[in-house]
Amino acid sequence: MEKSKVYFTKEITPESVIEMYNKLGIKLPGRVAVKLHSGEKGNQNYIKPEFVKAIVDYVNGTVVECNTAYGGARNSTEKHKELIKEHGWTKYFNVDLMDAEGPDLMLEIPNGKVIKENFVGKNLKNYDSMLVLSHFKGHPMGGFGGALKQLSIGCSSSEGKAWIHSAGKTKDQNILWDNLPEQDRFLEAMADAASSIVNYFKDKIVFINVMCNLSVDCDCCAVAEDPCMKDIGILASLDPIAIDQACIDLIYNSKDPGRDHFVQRVERQHGIHTIEAASKLGFGTREYELIV
Repeated sequence: MEKSKVYFTKEITPESVIEMYNKLGIKLPGRVAVKLHSGEKGNQNYIKPEFVKAIVDYVNGTVVECNTAYGGARNSTEKHKELIKEHGWTKYFNVDLMDAEGPDLMLEIPNGKVIKENFVGKNLKNYDSMLVLSHFKGHPMGGFGGALKQLSIGCSSSEGKAWIHSAGKTKDQNILWDNLPEQDRFLEAMADAASSIVNYFKDKIVFINVMCNLSVDCDCCAVAEDPCMKDIGILASLDPIAIDQACIDLIYNSKDPGRDHFVQRVERQHGIHTIEAASKLGFGTREYELIV
């Protein structure tokens, strides 16, 4: 497989997000879903709606989210909608909670290593294309969160999240945490799920990772560490594996004093294995050309 193109800029502005999108040379067609992380209640690091408004308007997109599978302010439609309003998203957007009403949409994963089905919010079928707009940061369970996590956990329904986290043992969030698998199985299930979204949209999906507010914790954490590294920039690609690999490489090659703390989080959770597993599924490559 030839190297994938990953575009990079150090400038982190709403305008540079649009610039990075245009570098990809495609126009997302039809009804565009913009998948992003709207932030857990109490989290200080998530990317705010004011920052993404320009790109959402530019692609004429709809912000989409899904409910969670753990305690907090986003594990029910009612609470989640209230928090989305509280965080200012409804000031600018009509946010579509894709799994607000069941039944879920089931996507088959014939070549999945761990799971053979992915359960996503049924409203996914209302969209023709997708912009995966990820805040790249650390993660307490996955090691890091970028495009692959946004594709997998991000697009899955509440039950789908439990299915991935349990490596296909249960869709019941009430018993999920008593059925957690060996770590690599969870990471491989994430890769399986991510592949199903890419295969669903085929060539009508693009990826933008924003490397700012670089905490070791995810935007899903109500109590998250403050950023440990300085902002790095924005990356864009048609390949979710390449863009996450490029972000990881930028972290590892950084001379920032907080670099070691971030790397420790990635390695503690064996986070690179998600990229390894995704690469074996063949919906992208770890080999890339970084274009500045």
